Amino acid sequence: MSLRQRLAQLAGRLQEPQKVARFQRLCGVEALPRRSAAPATDPRGDEKAEAPLAGDARRREQQPGASAGSQAPGSDRNQCPAKPGGGGGGAPNGVRNGLATELGPASPRRVGALRRNSLTGEEGELAHVSNWPLYYLFCFGTELGNELFYILFFPFWIWNLDPLVGRRLVVIWVLVMYLGQCTKDIIRWPRPASPPVVKLEVFYNSEYSMPSTHAMSGTAIPISMVLLTYGRWQYPLIYGLILIPCWCSLVCLSRIYMGMHSILDIIAGFLYTILILAIFYPFVDLIDNFNQTHKYAPLIIIGLHLALGIFSFTLDTWSTSRGDTAEILGSGAGIACGSHVTYNLGLILDPSLDILPLARPPITVTLCGKAILRILIGMVFVLIVRDIMKKITIPLACKIFNIPCDDVRKARQHMEVELPYRYITYGMVGFSITFLIPYIFFFIGIS
Repeated sequence: MSLRQRLAQLAGRLQEPQKVARFQRLCGVEALPRRSAAPATDPRGDEKAEAPLAGDARRREQQPGASAGSQAPGSDRNQCPAKPGGGGGGAPNGVRNGLATELGPASPRRVGALRRNSLTGEEGELAHVSNWPLYYLFCFGTELGNELFYILFFPFWIWNLDPLVGRRLVVIWVLVMYLGQCTKDIIRWPRPASPPVVKLEVFYNSEYSMPSTHAMSGTAIPISMVLLTYGRWQYPLIYGLILIPCWCSLVCLSRIYMGMHSILDIIAGFLYTILILAIFYPFVDLIDNFNQTHKYAPLIIIGLHLALGIFSFTLDTWSTSRGDTAEILGSGAGIACGSHVTYNLGLILDPSLDILPLARPPITVTLCGKAILRILIGMVFVLIVRDIMKKITIPLACKIFNIPCDDVRKARQHMEVELPYRYITYGMVGFSITFLIPYIFFFIGIS
């Protein structure tokens, strides 16, 4: 057997959903028995039999008069057929990904695990969790690659720790996530099949699987943090060497635990990120300086990010990854443009190279109070900006492109609505993070 055949065989074994299911069982996650029909039973008896369940306790009861096999929207369990042609094959995007075929109708009573997909209506599966500490640990790990974490993490760096490091982390994050999302839509591999896998999270289930962008983000952020801060700040290198494997392994293992990725997806995401960092990290300093100092930087930034967004929307049919890509590019463009304006107005100045490495300031009540105040005021402003822009951009895009706006979920499945909504909304959020909010801090004296 040749080396190529051995590698292909190894890759096939690493992609098996049975290995994902085995890891889930090892961690105390088991699927509840599936029923081909929904018998009329006492709801209170069902609650006792199904406890404890992963996720919240919300359940959807079958409506009177509905057929026994009726399901909630988004709960279909049909296999996504693989596209022929090897590496370019996969499931059609925009539908539930990686579900096995020999299943009858699912039970109409379901439990939403972690996040419900607001665009497709999908919810998590019924599951029995026997190891709750691991469940909450991996819930935390998977949140390290979700929007809530990003919208807190990057502003915290920019407002409270080191704006230069925060900006450059965003540059790396945008690059890694964009390449990861586009690669998914080129390779088009489906998610691990369920069963045997238990899908504890379905928010990204309509996206393709290879590579794992959570694994890419969970690898890029801690490595970049250490690369950007060591030598700039005074701290023992061992701290960074401990942080990197802990952060990376937590995020990567959480995606297997949630049933979202195979082992091969995780390994590929990790190695792909190492390759991207090896090639592009030397240019991060140049990119950041260009964003701040070049006269026409805002026009180039907006045009380049918009072009990349349009290109990504042409790779495949609609899925939640389209909006995520536009959101990432819009955030990156807004933060870069905001840093340009902030630099030229002199609101935030990076420390001189002569005083590096920087020493950690003494932790005082005043320092902590200002940091907390900046986060609270800043986050309120960010949420207000995001809500206002959402209310403006979606109806406006629908009106311009003559798309019905009665059902926002369906309207957002059109590129003409989703791209401008995500790009403009999160572009303004990013611009607020690096310019408008620091200006407010300066004005009220907590900068």
